[in-house]
Amino acid sequence: MNKFLKTLLFTLTISIFTSCDFINNAFTYKDTTEGFIEALIEEDYNKSLSYMATEHDGYKNTNLDTLKLSLINFRQLIVKNFGTELSYKFMSANKTFSTVEGESTAPNTTKAQIEFSNDREFGVLEIIFDDNSNKIFNIQTLDIKEPIPNMTIFWLFGILAICIPIFNIWIIRKIRKSDLKTKWLKYIAVIFFNVPAVTYSVINGLSISLLSFQILFGISFSYMGYLGSAWTFGIPLGGLYWFWRLNKKTQLTENETPTE
Repeated sequence: MNKFLKTLLFTLTISIFTSCDFINNAFTYKDTTEGFIEALIEEDYNKSLSYMATEHDGYKNTNLDTLKLSLINFRQLIVKNFGTELSYKFMSANKTFSTVEGESTAPNTTKAQIEFSNDREFGVLEIIFDDNSNKIFNIQTLDIKEPIPNMTIFWLFGILAICIPIFNIWIIRKIRKSDLKTKWLKYIAVIFFNVPAVTYSVINGLSISLLSFQILFGISFSYMGYLGSAWTFGIPLGGLYWFWRLNKKTQLTENETPTE
């Protein structure tokens, strides 16, 4: 038991430090991207270059004047489509390891997505960051230009989604207080059997996945810019079944109680 606890504590410690490092990098990626784009908008190309990993081996044969010309074209693309008054939001960062050629991120790099928007529309930047310097190795805009959505429905749907884990936890408490046997099997049924899944995405709207199980008490949530924001909840079949069984058991017990 002591060995297990030590292993668990070590794993949790590593996870906490890894998470802190990731969160720190997330802020760095957003700030670096914002500094880079704002310098571009101001046509300060030397400052923009300072945010790029030009010391990386991938740039050793690149002429900086040629690179500046590409930055001019990139600026024109941003300003033409979104203007000069922009705000930024971190969406995601990941490393991909794949046996399929071309699908893995390059060694010592991280792929990040940063959302940028004006008052009416938003787009997404996909950026490869050098892990050694946390500077930009490569940057491009995804083919996304969408109107900024109204988030009211998204948060109202979230209220409905939050009701699912509350209901499941309530059922688990009822099971715990009952005289049922093998309660742990009932707990697993309530936690895992939340299917089909109903999803509301800010951009894509409502969808249903018939064979998608929501195992974390029936709910999942993501909030990564407008493009990556979604609520998902599973229909609590396990919870509903045991709600019915417990009520039926209560009714039978009441009917069997003798009256004076």
